[in-house]
Amino acid sequence: MIVTVTPNPSVDRTYEIPALAPGEINRATRVHQEPGGKGVNVTRALTVNGVPSVAVFPCGRAEGDVLTALLAEERVPYRAVPIAGAVRVNISVTEPGGRATKINEPGAALSGAELELLTSTALAAAAPGDWIVCSGSLPPGAPPDYYVSVGRRAHDMGLRFALDTSGAALDAGLGARPDVVKPNVDELAEVTGQAITNVSEAVAGARALLARGAGRVVVSLGADGALLVSPDGAWHAMGSAARVRSTVGAGDALLSGFLAFLAGGGAGEGALREAVLWATAAVGVEGSRVPVIDGAVRAATRVTVHRA
Repeated sequence: MIVTVTPNPSVDRTYEIPALAPGEINRATRVHQEPGGKGVNVTRALTVNGVPSVAVFPCGRAEGDVLTALLAEERVPYRAVPIAGAVRVNISVTEPGGRATKINEPGAALSGAELELLTSTALAAAAPGDWIVCSGSLPPGAPPDYYVSVGRRAHDMGLRFALDTSGAALDAGLGARPDVVKPNVDELAEVTGQAITNVSEAVAGARALLARGAGRVVVSLGADGALLVSPDGAWHAMGSAARVRSTVGAGDALLSGFLAFLAGGGAGEGALREAVLWATAAVGVEGSRVPVIDGAVRAATRVTVHRA
C-alpha cells in the first residue's frame, strides 16, 4: 500500500480561451476541472495502474465536496479529514498556443488538531512495510517541520517514507531521513544553495541530500529527463514522447512510477526507467492524468538510461 498525504489539496479548474485580454471580459470556450494536489495525483496515477494506494487529505466546505466527487468519478480511494476551512481552487487560463496563466489560492489554514488528525489518519491506513508519501506545499500557518514529524512517526511504525516538497518544508523534512526524496532541479538548487545548470551539478546536489540523510534522490529535470542518485551510484534517464500535450503533474507521474516499481520489489536503474516511462506517458495526455501503462504504451515509449 502507498498512502499519500496532501496537506494542501485543490480543485484544479481550467478555462480555455482564444486569447487572454487583461482587464477585459474573456469568454471561455471550454471549462474542465480535476482533483489536484501532488499526493492526490500520485494516488490517481497508481490507482489507474492497479497499484494499491489511498489519498489522505483535509477536506472542507463545498469545494471539498467537489474534490471528493471528482475522485469518486475516477474511483480513486481516499480518506478525507474534515476541516473548518475550504479546499482551495486553482485556476488555469490556457490559450491555443499553449500559454497558461495560473492563479493558485493559498489554501485553508489547518489547526493543530486538524494537522494531527491528518497525520493519524494517514498512519492508520498503512501497515509495516508500506509507504507514506508526503507531497506538496504546506497550508498557511503549518509548521515547516510538519513533514519531519510524519516521517519520524512513519519510520517508528516500520513504514517507508517518501518526500516531495520544496523550500523550508523540504529543508526541514530531510531531518526525518526520508527513504526517497523527489525534488525538481529548481527545488534542488534552492535546498542546496547551489546553482544547477547541468546534469553533473544536479548529481552533486543530490549527493548533498544523501549526506543529509536521504536514502535515494530522484531529480526531475523537465525536458532533460530525470536522475536517480543513491549510495549505489547515479543514473540519468531520458524519455521520448511522440507529442507533448501537458506537463502538468509530470513530476507526480515520475514519483508514482518510481514507487510502483519499488513496491513491486524492484530497485535501482529499473526504478528510474519505470519512473521516466510513466512521466513520458503522462505528458502525452491532457491535464494531470497518467494513462494505463500497458504493453502498447511501453512499446511506443522509448526510455534510455545510463550512468551519470
